[in-house]
Amino acid sequence: MKITDVKPYPVWVGSRNQCLVKIETDEGIYGWGEAGLSSRELAVAGAVRHFREFLIGRDPMQIGALWQEMYRSQYFEGGRVLTAAISAIDIALHDLVAKSLNVPVYQLLGGKQRDFVPCFATTGAHGQKLVEDVKLLMELGWNVIRTGIVHPDTGGDRHLYEPRESLALTAKSLVNLREQVGSEPVIGIDFHHRLNVAETASFCQRMPSGTLDFLEEPIRDETPEAYEALRRMVDVPFAIGEEFSSKWQFLPYIERGITDFVRIDVSNVGGLTESMKVAGWAEAHYIELMPHNPLGPVCTAATVHLAAAVANFFSLEVRTSPTEKLGFFDKTIFPVQHELDGARFPVPTSPGLGVEVNEEYLKREEFKFSESPHLHKRDGSFTNW
Repeated sequence: MKITDVKPYPVWVGSRNQCLVKIETDEGIYGWGEAGLSSRELAVAGAVRHFREFLIGRDPMQIGALWQEMYRSQYFEGGRVLTAAISAIDIALHDLVAKSLNVPVYQLLGGKQRDFVPCFATTGAHGQKLVEDVKLLMELGWNVIRTGIVHPDTGGDRHLYEPRESLALTAKSLVNLREQVGSEPVIGIDFHHRLNVAETASFCQRMPSGTLDFLEEPIRDETPEAYEALRRMVDVPFAIGEEFSSKWQFLPYIERGITDFVRIDVSNVGGLTESMKVAGWAEAHYIELMPHNPLGPVCTAATVHLAAAVANFFSLEVRTSPTEKLGFFDKTIFPVQHELDGARFPVPTSPGLGVEVNEEYLKREEFKFSESPHLHKRDGSFTNW
């Protein structure tokens, strides 16, 4: 069996673009993958086209060797664009090879270790609506719930963000939430790296101990020493890693005990090949995986197979729930996809990833340029989105 084509499809799905990749073979077997570098899909598609030139004619069964060749056979190795492209190709190769062997992808990863994959839901509400959302989710069986940032009045400017104003309001909202729903649910918040060390410490100090079960990405990840300083100031478990594009980026966070949950993104870190290495490394340090999964059915399926195959798994992010519908799981585009059973995904038994994609739809659809908000403070200076 030989690879005959590698096709990137950066197209609009729901409320954002997705970058899907299809690998075809001379035996008619194909696989689908997805890259996770949101808002820079054209850059990833360009990298996929570079890799395509030497992947055609190669044996798709050699997944590990092809990963190493893609990563090492260039002077400027790594980086988020290249690794996102490698991720999509690697996932597609796993899908393709598993189909050729008539087994689910997790069989290539050592077999399943659980019958279902528990998930967590997200709500962006605040105030009394936040309490109502969390109570609704709890009634429907969700016991891990992520909340979002409370934004102060911006006078209609959606790009305005003042960290100090926001953290005070957010802390107050979370304290009220915990008082209203009790100690049973696992409650966390994603600050989307919008704070600095001092701001994060101030945020945590505004809440009684036990208010939060995890704090996701409060500051940027480039400097592990900053997270180490923060670790000494606060007692809330950290969930870090969704931006990491290799096992090497995870190194200081795992080895130095900086993170408590590994927020690995299979579509950014290097696919299933690299994810399994990070998972084993985390297991050796008694750290559980809490995968980042903000994309569509292909990334979700790949992450379900990863979660099925590892021992140290906690909960999977899913962006379709009673409190969040983003349109990423359109059955017109993905006629066969994994279906939630309450707050969990049953581990599939079908060959490959268990997802089918309407390629003809992708061919008709266009890429739509879209930018994340370019946030600024009241003084006009730019800050993190």
